[in-house]
Amino acid sequence: MASSILAKMAKSIRITNLTPIAAHPFRSRTLTSTVAAVEEAQSDAQSASFTFSDGSAREDAIFVKAPISNSRADSSSPSSSSVTMPTSFMTGSVVGKRFYQQVTTREADDGNGWTVMLDYRTLKTPSKRPLKLPTLGLAKAVAAEWEYQETDGIRPFTMPLMKLACTALERVPLTRPKIIAHLMKKFNQDLVFCRAPEDNVLTSGVHERQVEKIDPLLDWVGSEFGFKPVVYSSFFGGKQEDGLIKAVEDLLRKTDYCELASIDAIASAAHSLIIAIGIFRGKLQIEEAIELIRLEEDLQVDKWGLVEGGHDVDIADLRVQISSATVFLGLSRRF
Repeated sequence: MASSILAKMAKSIRITNLTPIAAHPFRSRTLTSTVAAVEEAQSDAQSASFTFSDGSAREDAIFVKAPISNSRADSSSPSSSSVTMPTSFMTGSVVGKRFYQQVTTREADDGNGWTVMLDYRTLKTPSKRPLKLPTLGLAKAVAAEWEYQETDGIRPFTMPLMKLACTALERVPLTRPKIIAHLMKKFNQDLVFCRAPEDNVLTSGVHERQVEKIDPLLDWVGSEFGFKPVVYSSFFGGKQEDGLIKAVEDLLRKTDYCELASIDAIASAAHSLIIAIGIFRGKLQIEEAIELIRLEEDLQVDKWGLVEGGHDVDIADLRVQISSATVFLGLSRRF
């Protein structure tokens, strides 16, 4: 259900400027991904505030609009034109009641990108810059996540695209070399390189399914990069050819911020950089990727049964993580 919601969200985008997103009669969305959003509000100007229930003294206020001044002379003072959130917004819990009525999108003031508006205020990033997205489609999708919030509380874990947007705009530019180094450090232990032993009665079925499902992907990697990956049966991993390692690293270095954020998110959820690259290059669709990720566990479920509250939750969470990162990747691209 989670991945289908994201797919519908992408399909329902309309290319209009400053068009309000209609409120949905049923706004509850069961997405199970943690979301990063924007930090605490600037307190330079006097404003009416909405207070979170966590009791944080420094990060409580969400500033919505200026109050009526006690002095008529103060009525000319400018009010803030943005909405900012406290750092506690990143925890994933319900952080407070919905404080806005209308969600819209508009072109950025410099004409380079699109922003999300909560009522008349511009949504900001953790560093208190406008959340400026590369395409209108992505801005509409992030706006839809804000529009779907219930009046009784804002639920950050239902906004995976918002999390990825903040990651791409704020964290990737500062930590890009570290992200690439981290991905390459785990490359030799990639999920698709690990092969179950063929001569063991307990794992022979897994081996056969891996040959059937994963070998076509490995063949594609060989044709795409000129080096076919080496498979192994050790938990400690093996060693891929230097040429393949260099080719994959060069691909990562050529990505933009949104692409790298998407690849990193998919690789983290899949435990496989190869699967992430397969989605990035269009070789794999969402369902195909999930099938490869869960190949061994699904065989165990078929044999021993599904644990309710365990396997089903894991499957739903994986679908959200892979689907949201794939949707974010597609919507961030300028065609």
